[in-house]
Amino acid sequence: MDSGFDIVLFGATSFVGRIVTQRLAERHGFDGTKASGNDGKPVRWAIAGRSKARLDALRDELGPAGTDLPMIIADAEDDDSLRALCEQTRVVISTVGPYALHGEPLVRACVESGTDYCDLTGEVQWIRRMVQLYEERAKATGARIVHCCGFDSVPSDLGVWHLQQEAIDRFGTPCHQVKMRVKAARGGLSGGTVASLMNVIREASSNKALRKELADPFSICPPDHRSVQRQPNVKAAEYDSDFEVWVAPFVMAAINTRVVHRSNALQDAPYSTEFQYDEAMMTGRGLKGRARALAMVGALGGFTLATAIKPTRWVLEKFVVPSPGEGPDKEAQAKGFYDLRFIGKTEGGQTITTKVTGQGDPGYGSTSRILAQAAECLAFDIGEDHGGGFWTPASLLDGHLLKRLEQHAAMKFEVLMGR
Repeated sequence: MDSGFDIVLFGATSFVGRIVTQRLAERHGFDGTKASGNDGKPVRWAIAGRSKARLDALRDELGPAGTDLPMIIADAEDDDSLRALCEQTRVVISTVGPYALHGEPLVRACVESGTDYCDLTGEVQWIRRMVQLYEERAKATGARIVHCCGFDSVPSDLGVWHLQQEAIDRFGTPCHQVKMRVKAARGGLSGGTVASLMNVIREASSNKALRKELADPFSICPPDHRSVQRQPNVKAAEYDSDFEVWVAPFVMAAINTRVVHRSNALQDAPYSTEFQYDEAMMTGRGLKGRARALAMVGALGGFTLATAIKPTRWVLEKFVVPSPGEGPDKEAQAKGFYDLRFIGKTEGGQTITTKVTGQGDPGYGSTSRILAQAAECLAFDIGEDHGGGFWTPASLLDGHLLKRLEQHAAMKFEVLMGR
């Protein structure tokens, strides 16, 4: 698609949008003169949002050279402005959430114009709705739509893809069962992430059909993709004999597992027709590990219950959780990290253990790098032979993105053991 820009960042003045802007500026400069693309040419990029005053303020934050950064005025509620935005770029990044409230018009505009798109959503019910409404049209126009291009769900999705490639290389077959366990992580919360999570809980609390949908591990897979075997799901404090530790539910598993299963469904050669996958958090060994797991289960249950009830939800939003636009400061973003462990088993009994690590707090320091690289991967690495539709990071961006993450996003994918 011949257009003025390679990448346009929509929602650049949001909390995470400002961080992504800084990442793009560090790599590509502001004025289109820095040769930083795959072909040795400058990457043409711009910021976009509904408020010129806020976009001007963002450019001022970037220093004197920031005044050369192009900007586009577009409003998530104005279809004409969104169509005009899409006509000017090859790829759109969206950081405007909660996506269930604000995201559909831009997805529709990208689908209709054949423009590639990526975002940070972790709202599985919204993804399902977008797939149902627009996938056939995206296939017709050639638009590649890739949701979940942040900590939700790239480390999980690419972590499983990496493990499976290593299993095939070593054993000649992929694993039919994979577990991911969060060994360690440090990071802060932002208002945008909390608002998205609370919106999902709020919707589900009054909608039985939605609760059933959210409980379906194949909810965003093609309709004919199901497993006969029951999927594992850590809902309580459990002892994990594979890792020899106690584990507790991982709040992001609800979206990550769905994305991984969609990746399996979309592969030319699926991992397995009866592929099993689950996620949890390690809490340690012995009585202390069990106590931590129980405490985490209680805290998560209390937050969910408080969010589902209107008066306590108001208290949380007013006095406890950060508001949209708020989040961890630069020091917290820099000090954050995560360490994820994967173990896979083949039907023949072979096992492989891998590790995915990232520097920067998961929600922002690392996520901003991941999102920027996903957009660059869409713009420069994925040929037109990969047709339009609603893809996952692993099913479309696969090894191209993994390479970028190791080179430019402070992530590392390692094999610990294979036997």
